[in-house]
Amino acid sequence: MQLKKDYLTVRKRTEDICAPLKTEDYVVQPVADVSPPKWHLGHTTWFFETFILIPNAKGYTEFDPQYNFVFNSYYESVGARVIRTDRGNLSRPAVEDIMRYRRHVDEAMETFLGTEHTPGLQALITLGLNHEEQHQELLYTDIKYILGHNPLFPAYDPGKTSPDTTKAAGSWLEMQAGVYEIGFSGNGFSFDNELGRHKVYLGDYSISEALVSNAEYLDFIQAGGYRDFRYWHAEGWDWVKKNNVEMPMYWYNLNGQWMHYNWQGLQPLLPDAPLCHVSYYEAAAFAAWKGMRLPTEFEWEAAAPRLSWGERWEWTESAYLPYPGFTKAPGAIGEYNGKFMINQMVLRGGSEVTPPHHSRITYRNFFHPSLRWQFTGIRLAK
Repeated sequence: MQLKKDYLTVRKRTEDICAPLKTEDYVVQPVADVSPPKWHLGHTTWFFETFILIPNAKGYTEFDPQYNFVFNSYYESVGARVIRTDRGNLSRPAVEDIMRYRRHVDEAMETFLGTEHTPGLQALITLGLNHEEQHQELLYTDIKYILGHNPLFPAYDPGKTSPDTTKAAGSWLEMQAGVYEIGFSGNGFSFDNELGRHKVYLGDYSISEALVSNAEYLDFIQAGGYRDFRYWHAEGWDWVKKNNVEMPMYWYNLNGQWMHYNWQGLQPLLPDAPLCHVSYYEAAAFAAWKGMRLPTEFEWEAAAPRLSWGERWEWTESAYLPYPGFTKAPGAIGEYNGKFMINQMVLRGGSEVTPPHHSRITYRNFFHPSLRWQFTGIRLAK
């Protein structure tokens, strides 16, 4: 069955991402937004055990009843849990215990997936696979943060590369005013926050065919962009001053040479590579400095079929809100997206660490405007 094949592929990829790590790397949690890699391994396994096996697989034996408390993320309806900031204190269960947990659940899932299931249950399993793919992306971002904030700047994988060039700046896609359809339709998987296809009216606008490059952003830095309040939202300016922000995350100016941390360790900054690891505050300030703006998520989606995207999650000017007619699913699954529709900004596209075929033109990512540990970049509009 295809679903069984997909399950095995997704589960293996998660462990492949962790393969370059040392045991000590699995437990580190430098900041609240970063979860230890071993927690991701346990949580994605807990999802299948809790929502698929326990309620549906006859004779399934729960691996360890305490794991519901340890690996529940934010599902209030499933019970109490370790608070997010304490995940790094979990020296136990050990990595070897979590790997045994994965094998236990995988063996049960392989058997379970060998039989036919209702469309509703198949859809729930597919959601679980997409949920694990989201955590694969988070694994990469969290691993990079853990290693990139180690004083030794250790390499994650010397053979892994990032995009090294972006299209030349100055090429613009002209979009005509009109009514555009927004949101997911058709067959295949989508998250609930993509549903509720609806029409929006957009005026004439232009959107850059290229992402902002490191060199372009360096011009902003050298022009004093981080020292001029005129380009910043008030909240963003407070963030800059409070945190002494002077450059994107992972950038360093060492003896006059610009460096950045990537998969190979600390390396010279590549001028033509697409900018990465900036907050919404920085993206909006850069756009203001250029005399432009960020696209709305609707402008982005309308133009996306004619754009090259997927190297960086792209900040938009849109707050993360429900589409018309949005409804939450009953039970714990209804907590998946709707409860986060406040105080966050929408990102569109995908990035170098997004799993293959995971993202779509209608996919809506979302983060608080100060966050930049994700692989975020900038596309301008005017």
